[in-house]
Amino acid sequence: MPKVRTIYRGGSRFYVHPSERDVAYPGVTSVIGMLPKQNFLGPWNARKTAELAVDSIDFVARMAEQDRDGAVQYLSGAARRYTKVRADVGSKAHDLFERMIRGERVYSVHQDLVPYQRHFAEFLEAVNPQLVRAEDVAWSDTHQYAGSFDVVMYVWLDDEGNPTPDRSGKRHLIIGDWKTSKATYPDVALQMSAYANADFIIDPDGNREPMPQFDGAAVLHITDETWAFKPVVIGDEVFEQFLRLRGTFDWDRDLSRRVVLKPISAKSYGRLVTGTQRRG
Repeated sequence: MPKVRTIYRGGSRFYVHPSERDVAYPGVTSVIGMLPKQNFLGPWNARKTAELAVDSIDFVARMAEQDRDGAVQYLSGAARRYTKVRADVGSKAHDLFERMIRGERVYSVHQDLVPYQRHFAEFLEAVNPQLVRAEDVAWSDTHQYAGSFDVVMYVWLDDEGNPTPDRSGKRHLIIGDWKTSKATYPDVALQMSAYANADFIIDPDGNREPMPQFDGAAVLHITDETWAFKPVVIGDEVFEQFLRLRGTFDWDRDLSRRVVLKPISAKSYGRLVTGTQRRG
């Protein structure tokens, strides 16, 4: 059967319908990208630039003597380069996690991934989940979006909601996500709610089956220092917020570009001198 492929338009990822090539739905993460940007990003970018300048002040000074614009570009790219490095580590860690939860014995990894491997092994021992599927596509014709989820798995919990690694507790089907970022952010709930409320799952071979009913959702936040397995709320209220963002995506990419029409009447005036200019 045809497989799902992805394309990029205007910086956003779209999933192309496996059999109707003219149908492409925006990815879940691109829809969530409609959220207002966090106000800490500006100070964080500035701090990364300042840290790089202080940590490499002699190198930057020598560079600036010969190529001032090059030195400015080097410093201004500090946050972007850091983000790329972290994204590369995250991608490699996700690949490692999938291999491990599928039961593959991973004997050697890059030294940057060693702590992630150790912590994921600790998670597998402490929770002992049973893999159902991993890295498949959630597809919604109803609301026209798609996205690749990390994992669907069974976990066994006691009456207090704690994992029972001997599988003596009650079995729960959950949708899960691996996060290797510095913190766990609330938008992970929007992400997993979107996956859980999709119409279908499409596997890498193009086979499609209905999305199951989940007992819950959880995120494994795993870093080079620690790990934590956290339940996540994905109910109706969360999904309704995702659908509002889905509408905002259409507004941003389509409708907003069609609402201001060409002038039907206009007149050119001489250059206006404003009060601000007169006072200046």
